[in-house]
Amino acid sequence: MLKLALSKIDVFLQKLIKALETMFQEKAAGDTQMPPKPSIYPTEEGFIHAMPACISGLKSAGVKWVAGYRDNPARGLPYISGLLILNNAETGMPLSVMDCTWITAKRTGAATAVAAKYLARADASRLGIIACGVQGRSNLEALNCLFSLEKVYAYDIQPGVAHCYAEDVRSQYGLDVHVVRQPIEAVAGMDLVVTSGPIVKHPQPVIEAGWLEAGAFASLVDFDSYWQGAALREIDKLATDDLAQMAYYRGEGYFQDTPEPYAELAQIVSGRKPGRESITEKIITMNLGLALDDIVTAVKIYHTALEKGIGTDLPL
Repeated sequence: MLKLALSKIDVFLQKLIKALETMFQEKAAGDTQMPPKPSIYPTEEGFIHAMPACISGLKSAGVKWVAGYRDNPARGLPYISGLLILNNAETGMPLSVMDCTWITAKRTGAATAVAAKYLARADASRLGIIACGVQGRSNLEALNCLFSLEKVYAYDIQPGVAHCYAEDVRSQYGLDVHVVRQPIEAVAGMDLVVTSGPIVKHPQPVIEAGWLEAGAFASLVDFDSYWQGAALREIDKLATDDLAQMAYYRGEGYFQDTPEPYAELAQIVSGRKPGRESITEKIITMNLGLALDDIVTAVKIYHTALEKGIGTDLPL
């Protein structure tokens, strides 16, 4: 089945990917501020993060207050929810309050695409998706902006979710999608792999050493929740979007069986550290989700809303 015309690709998402790439260059130059995000855990099933950031080049700052509760879908609620407040960095005045669910989905996929631009093979065409929820969709959308995808292999612990995902992807993007019964079928033989299940501190991962092909790239949206330590230790390069945040999370009990990354995306995008250096390297990025991503996305939404005259004015 042929991919649909380029006009069907999300133009906003294409622009967002470029904007995130520019942001990572600014981060490398020291023109951003982003402390590691503090977290609270009201229950064992959920977390709430406070994510502040400032980007000098955009003259913007803000904070995202975001929750992730893994049992919410069973309650008929989204896994991710929250709000984002965007401020004018020069005056401190709040500019906008936004729902952050859509922002989180789009910026996460866009960050995967930026990483893949530097760490995946340019001819990558086979994509494996493990967990076919919101992030399974947004990451496919973003990768579809940069790569000529030919086949998609989708796995979810709920087969019905995977089948709905396959139908939607076929109709929206004209891609050849296969629903698979086992996680290995969405990893072995793939050029690109995205795992996007719930993030847990003490995971019971199923992806084993030897599954990921030579030359493949994987984006672990769900941290190390799906990947065994042995599978991560056999990787040629492990990157992340922020070294300081990964160190912070280690101190909070995450990544106990995960090796140290060789670089963060800002170093790779700016050329300070190498990206892919051979067609046989196995490379993983473990993006933790940056407040900088959210602010870039929020600024684009804010200006688009002003141009279109949409939104509701609120008195301060």
